Amino acid sequence: MLQQTTVVAVIGYFERFLSRFPSLQALADADEHEVLRLWEGLGYYSRARNLHAAAREVVRNHAGVVPSDVESLQTLPGIGRYTAGAIASFAYDRRAPIVEANTSRVYARLLALREPTASTAAQNAIWSFAERAVPARSAGAFNEALMDLGATICVPVNPRCEECPLTSCCLAFRAGLQGEIPPPKKRPEPTPVSQAMIAVRRGERWLLRQAPAGERWAGLWEFLRVPVVGARVVSQPLLETAVAALCGLAVEAESGGFELRHTVTRFRIRLHCATARYLSGAPNGAAEYRWARVGEFPSFAFSMPARKFADRLAANGARSLSST
Repeated sequence: MLQQTTVVAVIGYFERFLSRFPSLQALADADEHEVLRLWEGLGYYSRARNLHAAAREVVRNHAGVVPSDVESLQTLPGIGRYTAGAIASFAYDRRAPIVEANTSRVYARLLALREPTASTAAQNAIWSFAERAVPARSAGAFNEALMDLGATICVPVNPRCEECPLTSCCLAFRAGLQGEIPPPKKRPEPTPVSQAMIAVRRGERWLLRQAPAGERWAGLWEFLRVPVVGARVVSQPLLETAVAALCGLAVEAESGGFELRHTVTRFRIRLHCATARYLSGAPNGAAEYRWARVGEFPSFAFSMPARKFADRLAANGARSLSST
């Protein structure tokens, strides 16, 4: 949960997750949708799917005990070199290095590496040095201390070298290069994406679609999400045509709506949210569809924008967006 997330954001999720799944067996026995529902809002949902799959594999192939060695850990879904080292050193005090954002920066400065830390050459040098640096005993405490050092003292900008216990062996400090190492990572320009999300209403129920494998937010539920490439104005006929193309339904798009803007990885998404009235047809395609009442929305694992849309619909009751 802490990967690419802050501690403050995680605490509530962690407590709810452990309350529902107090053991590996409980997690392994769970339905994936329930796991995703408890993960909703943390993003990077492949982490939840991998955690669930790893729990099942540990129960099935390791008698319910998480392996203690790095090699076995890396055979589990979603566990790479960094996570394997974290589990081995923190849980079992095995001599295993951890290279993540904070420790990578510390090691790069100790070695005075001029290359970006993500480069192959830098990664090879950092991992090689890290493997030699971790002590045979108290490996977990060492790794935790190094992560804390990077998070609080050896920070990306204006490192507090006067407080650092490692200046005597830091090549970057000796050369006065601690402000230049590691070089800043170039962030790619986000790609703009225009989409629409249409909530189709039939009586008191709304049509939900579960994103199939291969789509963004796979396994999560949404309203009907369609591209609106090049459309400066998202018209009602455009929405009706998009719904028919997506799942074969005939609908009557309603006026009104609102816009959500959010960023996912390298995509900056503009999402027009609208409602439509069901006319005829049955939804088709590879995805799973369900008609659900507003009161049932909390039981579904929604994507982040779909949850915001669902909350708006719940607040409006049975009314369309055009009436608010």
